[in-house]
Amino acid sequence: MTLPRKSLICVDDTPFYHITSRCVRRSFLCGVDHATGADYSHRRLFIEQRIHLLSSIFAIDIAAYAVMSNHLHLVVKLSPEGVDDWTHQEVVERWTSLFKGPLLIQQYSKGVWLDDAERQTVNEIIHTYRQRLGDISWFMKCLNEPIARMANKEDGCRGHFWEARYHSQALLTQEALLSCMTYVDLNPIRAAMAPTPEESEHTSIKERISPSLNLAESISELLASQQLNTFNVPLKPLLPFEGNITLNTQQGLLFSLDDYLTLVDFTGRAICDDKRGAIALHLPPILERLGIERKTWLINATAFEKIYHKRFAKKRQRVKKTA
Repeated sequence: MTLPRKSLICVDDTPFYHITSRCVRRSFLCGVDHATGADYSHRRLFIEQRIHLLSSIFAIDIAAYAVMSNHLHLVVKLSPEGVDDWTHQEVVERWTSLFKGPLLIQQYSKGVWLDDAERQTVNEIIHTYRQRLGDISWFMKCLNEPIARMANKEDGCRGHFWEARYHSQALLTQEALLSCMTYVDLNPIRAAMAPTPEESEHTSIKERISPSLNLAESISELLASQQLNTFNVPLKPLLPFEGNITLNTQQGLLFSLDDYLTLVDFTGRAICDDKRGAIALHLPPILERLGIERKTWLINATAFEKIYHKRFAKKRQRVKKTA
């Protein structure tokens, strides 16, 4: 029996989660369809743009992502408490960048005078919006639905584009977070879609190595093509690497970008059988600090999903036995 998503996501346990969505029947609906020869690669760019747009609107940061030909990966950090700092007007502005909203909200946005009863209704609606803007389910709904509608319109068909809403995995430790991010960033290399991380299109690792200068411009084109409302919220970059733990308040990733890139390169070399001899005998500094063995790291970072599912299945079996 599957569990409801609200029981799988608890920010008190961890704000970091690995999110995946797969195309129906795992077809190559975002790449080159080997059966028909049709090329749907342009959809990967649309999804990448949409990820950045939604991250800027929601109180959700993107630590890593990879948009593949038949699925997508996200490593997100949830910050639902962040919406509490937004004014009513800012909440409405963010939400109506995606949805038109009821008549009362439209009047409120235009500064139309409202009586007490109407203001009370507006406050209740804004409270609902505030909760949704920190919710991963609403984030994924706003990500997956537009690409499904666009694809069905292009293909002149109806039906599901994604095989499910999404799957989530809690990342409870620094090791889990690091191995998952690395697993996601190296997806195109494992799939033989790119020879190196810096050539992996539509991934966070490529964006971190060579940031796109046209991101804001491409998102503006996206908004125009989707006929969305004017977007006035500043574009949010990927969740930054902040280095070691300090006494100051830190919201980013508690390792350095240089260490992470070294780690990805170290792990990427192990994926190719003909390059095993080239793996350095010493561990990258970040693994030494976390006390992670080289063999353990390579297993976790190159087979993250498979290992997670096995551990989760064993845990459920233990729960059933003790019930």
